[in-house]
Amino acid sequence: MNENEEPQPTGISKARTIDEIAEFWDTHSLADYWDQTREVVFEVRAQRKWRVALDPEIYAQLKVQARRRGITPETLVNLWLLERLSRQSAETGHKETITASQ
Repeated sequence: MNENEEPQPTGISKARTIDEIAEFWDTHSLADYWDQTREVVFEVRAQRKWRVALDPEIYAQLKVQARRRGITPETLVNLWLLERLSRQSAETGHKETITASQ
């Protein structure tokens, strides 16, 4: 669809925008429309995330710092680690490519 085309209404809700679809499903139950649905198959490609356990006191301090910056604790940890890894690479003279995906 290009920018000039009018959005087509969706099947069940007859909505034309994401907001209209959300509004419809906020006030309706899928159970009432089950006979109008069909099975679909799709693939989800999600990047793997790694989890690291933190001491509860460290996490509490992290939350405070993140809140001050208006970001999530997870984002703050990723930023700090990226900075540290980049600095470490510069100090050792290694040219590893360090990137973060948020």
